[in-house]
Amino acid sequence: MINRGRLLKTFLELVAIPSPSGTEKAVAEAIAAKLQTLGLEVKRDLVGNILTRLEGQGEPLLLTAHMDTVGPCERVTPVVEGDTVRSDGSTILGADDKSGVAVILEVLAVLKERALPHRPLEVLFTVEEETGLGGAKGCDLSQLRARMGIGLDAGGEPGTIVVSAPSHDELWAQIHGRAAHAGVSPEQGISAIQVAAEAIAAMPLGRIDEETTANIGTICGGSATNVVPEMVTLQGEARSHNELKLQAQTRAMVEALEHSAAAHSARAEIKVTRLYTAYTFDENTPIVHLVSQAMRSMGVQPLLQPTGGGSDANVFNAEGMSVVQISAGMHAVHTSEERASLAEMLATAQIIHSAVRGR
Repeated sequence: MINRGRLLKTFLELVAIPSPSGTEKAVAEAIAAKLQTLGLEVKRDLVGNILTRLEGQGEPLLLTAHMDTVGPCERVTPVVEGDTVRSDGSTILGADDKSGVAVILEVLAVLKERALPHRPLEVLFTVEEETGLGGAKGCDLSQLRARMGIGLDAGGEPGTIVVSAPSHDELWAQIHGRAAHAGVSPEQGISAIQVAAEAIAAMPLGRIDEETTANIGTICGGSATNVVPEMVTLQGEARSHNELKLQAQTRAMVEALEHSAAAHSARAEIKVTRLYTAYTFDENTPIVHLVSQAMRSMGVQPLLQPTGGGSDANVFNAEGMSVVQISAGMHAVHTSEERASLAEMLATAQIIHSAVRGR
């Protein structure tokens, strides 16, 4: 029942519209127009998310994907080669997450034109997922009746169901030293860069264990080679599927900064922010069972997988919902080699169609 040509056309239209995080208005208007053509009422909230509903019978189900992409996303030129759609190499493609958006729009179109019985559906397209899940965090989730849902924001082979995602702490620090002339009186200065470097060297970073990772991603400071740098700012993160391990990792990073600053009589200003919280499901979780049944009905073997990344599902699940992410046919995301598999998008659309019909 899924229309391959229409699915491809919708996807190509979406990726042609630039939508970096925070600038989703144009693509949101295009999506809203398609929903209205189907006779659906479109609601926009204060942060720019789009919500629509399709009445049905039974327990409501949420379908969700995000509208924003990473850059560079101006003048995307998709290249279609058989069942593969890729970037021309000068930009990202935007399959993350416009493949998910296109699949949801196609399923809605089929349900409307066929007048088939199905669950009540709530469809939420979010903004600013790529820059910290801002759309999901800004959404008034009390307006949703659905307590479980399917997100189409994962890569991997067909059948992938993300059943576990980590908690994520963001670390911001600013080291305050003392400026001095580097050639005349360096001993009168306190190098903020040296303090930061020693702190970073003392931190456990990278793959800590099978559940935990950590990274220092940016460092900025100094003004000239002949000035002992008085200030440096750095940003990092720690993630873990285990809350106690995350607390220990974040504490180790903070203490490394504090100890290095104290050793050099510098001052460390440190801020830790929890970006999102972990979740873990298994095959007996109702939403996992529903999606797994739908996959098997399409001849696809469910693959229950953990991920090291976060998504809107972390936000929904922290509020008491049960939302899983499934593969939407995207590969090599966030790179100029990004591509989408139309065959996998079609399979995902069929799986969603089966799930919403409760089959």
